[in-house]
Amino acid sequence: MNIRYAEHKDADIINTHDEWINREMLIKKIEDKQIYVVYDGDNFVGWLRYGLFWDTTPFMNMLYLLERYRGKGIGKQLVIFWENDMKSKGYKTLLTSSAQNEYAQHFYTKLGYESIGGFVLEKEPFEIMFVKFV
Repeated sequence: MNIRYAEHKDADIINTHDEWINREMLIKKIEDKQIYVVYDGDNFVGWLRYGLFWDTTPFMNMLYLLERYRGKGIGKQLVIFWENDMKSKGYKTLLTSSAQNEYAQHFYTKLGYESIGGFVLEKEPFEIMFVKFV
């Protein structure tokens, strides 16, 4: 598996699967090095996208692996890669979230993230916020 910053050449494949971000913002995030991609040889595996909560704290807002690559430890490798990159940039606190009805909450807990509360948006399930200090 090869994990690296996303490049412009990755935009089309990410855009095919990432329905939660428009192309203009996707390109900006690629340019700002806020997206990592994973490839298995030439095969696209998935990506991790983050932003800065309150402009100061890294917040992982998307971790996505294609179905056939799930359950193989790749997501864990990708999150650890991101954590190490954030730590090397001087960040000490990391955030993410997961809907209460998603398995991801257990995934983040296993990686050392702690629940710190949550919120509800209209017509959405309860969103759990997680923190990890690195």
